[in-house]
Amino acid sequence: MAFTPRTATTFSPPVMEARRWLDGVDFTDRPLINVSQAAPVDPPPEALRQVIADAALNQAEAHLYGPVLGLPDLRAELAAQWAAAYDGEIGPENVGITSGCNQAFCAALSTLCAEGDEVLLPTPWYFNHKMWLDMTGVTAVPLATGDDLLPDPDAAAALITDRTRAIVLVSPNNPGGVEYPATLLRAMHDLARDHGLVLIVDETYRDFDARDGRPHELFTDANWGDHFIHLYSFSKAYRLTGHRVGALVTSPARLAQAEKFLDTVAICPNQLGQIAALWGMRNLAQWVGGERAEILDRRAAIEEHFPKLSDKGWRLLGCGAYFAYVEHPFALPSDDLAPALVREAGVLLLPGTMFMPGDDPSGARQLRIAFANVDRADIARLFDRLAGVSLPLAPPPDRA
Repeated sequence: MAFTPRTATTFSPPVMEARRWLDGVDFTDRPLINVSQAAPVDPPPEALRQVIADAALNQAEAHLYGPVLGLPDLRAELAAQWAAAYDGEIGPENVGITSGCNQAFCAALSTLCAEGDEVLLPTPWYFNHKMWLDMTGVTAVPLATGDDLLPDPDAAAALITDRTRAIVLVSPNNPGGVEYPATLLRAMHDLARDHGLVLIVDETYRDFDARDGRPHELFTDANWGDHFIHLYSFSKAYRLTGHRVGALVTSPARLAQAEKFLDTVAICPNQLGQIAALWGMRNLAQWVGGERAEILDRRAAIEEHFPKLSDKGWRLLGCGAYFAYVEHPFALPSDDLAPALVREAGVLLLPGTMFMPGDDPSGARQLRIAFANVDRADIARLFDRLAGVSLPLAPPPDRA
């Protein structure tokens, strides 16, 4: 059976691949601690579920095609809230609602890139970004980060060619968890502007940023839409993962081009999900604040318990939002170690090789821990289990 090169040469979905490691493993005496995926596993709050149920029963139009760029009221609400939060000129004409943030990314890239073009992605990268670039014939140019997991603008500048079209950043970062300083985002934006590129910032996890106030000032520029695209997801803040609701915030001219892509692949975003997102934005600010506080407390628990591992040669490279990104001390490469940890410790997490180019050796030493779905007690158990793993150690790395 023949397959097209675009899909055949793209790696398999990592989370689905990791779930196959559970086959045949007995967790009766030691329940699995699953820190492989960041998506919320609990349903939305009951009040929000009631809104969805009422809309499904009583709003006939919720079952029909809607506007390609999303419900006008939701576009207007997000524009108003973002204008206040970022102190920028953002109107409904800047906002497109998409079927999840991944689709927002794909739509944005469809307006920027042709086959053979290049996009800079800091490593470790978000694997779905890499997958889409591979499937569309766009070259993902790895932008290596240091031990702080922050990309360097000078290093980015050295990678720009006449085929470069965009720089993509995720902040707070997936998989690294780090929150990019506003000065770094400004430097990357100015680099993109000076080279006629676009900076895309995926802010899926903005609701769980530990910092107060706006995370950057990019929306304050008079013509911010010329070289800046913002992506967002309603899935994490309101637990709407299955409803697939995201947002693309850009210039009206670019949104008009993205509309062609969106009309072709989905026609319109899920109407029930949009109704839920709108109600959530208007009514659940206090509840989202509580969710943020809980995530920040789990982040603190990661940092409090990590000495159990650092004493054994582990290193915490990044921690924030939903993720901790770590370096392990074992001789096994991470793509062999991660399946072994399912059997040895009852822990499911993802190897750094899923977030790195195949020729980058650092991925073999790294692991991602998605801690949003484990409470403080399970975080303590997680580190106790990892600290108890007895496997051959790698030689100490040369950090000269």
